Amino acid sequence: MRIANHAGRAVLVLGDDQAADIATVSEGAFGPDLPGIYERWEEFTAWAATVDPVADVTLERAALESPSPRPSQVVAIGLNYADHAAETGYEAPQELPPVFTKFASSITGAFGEIDLPPGGNTDWEVEVVAVIGRTAHRVAEADAWSYVAGLSIGQDLSERVLQFVGQAPQFGFAKSYPKFAPIGPWLVTLDELEAAGLDRDDLALGCAIDGETVQDGRTSKLIFSIPRTIAKLTEVLTLQPGDVIFTGTPDGVGFGMEPPRYVRSGETLRTWVEGIGEMEHTFR
Repeated sequence: MRIANHAGRAVLVLGDDQAADIATVSEGAFGPDLPGIYERWEEFTAWAATVDPVADVTLERAALESPSPRPSQVVAIGLNYADHAAETGYEAPQELPPVFTKFASSITGAFGEIDLPPGGNTDWEVEVVAVIGRTAHRVAEADAWSYVAGLSIGQDLSERVLQFVGQAPQFGFAKSYPKFAPIGPWLVTLDELEAAGLDRDDLALGCAIDGETVQDGRTSKLIFSIPRTIAKLTEVLTLQPGDVIFTGTPDGVGFGMEPPRYVRSGETLRTWVEGIGEMEHTFR
């Protein structure tokens, strides 16, 4: 199942450009917004398995907003690929990777334009985003996937000048400019990935600037896998339905290049994850 946030309404994606409005199909039992659906995720998925919806929505790229538009928490994981840690001059984490937040005001959809902060160096970081489907606290790693509603694509855009100004890195602050947390184009449930013959623990992900691939990785190389990450996070946090986790970026960021390379006005960033789709943003 693929669920999108199309112009503020929850829809079931039926094809590349066709969808069914969930509130209409369910006669008002679910929707129209996605946060309410995550609150009733198990009830919703049981209902969705029984319906054969007819398309009544034509998907427009510009209308595809984040599949979790108002999470109570945005959790981000740093240095979760060994090659990325090495390219940025850090040791790979052993017991726990760096945990920070991207403030929710930075969330945007899968397509559109993003303003570059003046005087900054904006960098790209492709990530798989996990969306939580039920309240999670002290979750065992073996059970962690059952708390995930589905996966989406994310970009942990980062302004490197602000990030390293001062005595300690400003991870969350420098990564939370408007539209610096694109998520989309939809949420893909785990059974959908399995039906496509894909391994939820080994998905290809990458991004390209104006057609030049700059990141090309696989989630099987995560130091802390998605279930292990959830288990570690919930030793402390209580994750709520709709919360999102940016699970880490592979190597290939501009900060790690020699010389460093950053996004320039007019360039287009295309981001993809196997089995989910792609996003595209132009900078100005």
